[in-house]
Amino acid sequence: MGYLLVFLGAGLGGAVRHGVNQFAAQALDAAFPFGTLAINVAGSFAMGLLAEYLALRGELPQDVRLFLATGVLGGFTTFSAFSLDTISLWERGEWTAAAIYAASSVVLSLAGLLAGLMLVRLLTAGQAA
Repeated sequence: MGYLLVFLGAGLGGAVRHGVNQFAAQALDAAFPFGTLAINVAGSFAMGLLAEYLALRGELPQDVRLFLATGVLGGFTTFSAFSLDTISLWERGEWTAAAIYAASSVVLSLAGLLAGLMLVRLLTAGQAA
């Protein structure tokens, strides 16, 4: 049942993300990723609200947590999970681990994307698009 809840929540979160991106592209300068920036900030804010509520109250069933945190917010932006993990390390006093995690997540994710771009370009070099 948990996988179904995550699946449904991720679909909802992804649809909202697409809507925000479409709106931002039409309403603002499409040359700058305003939509993605807004999604990352809003998703991180929502994850903070949810995480603190659960920490203080803990009254939501596990199925609701899966649907909201892993599903909806995960489909909306995984940046919210990154933000929560980083701040959780920081609040536990693991400052070095938090800094390493944040820096390596950004650097390695950018490197991974670049490597993927380069691999496809290499494999398709000389082929008609």
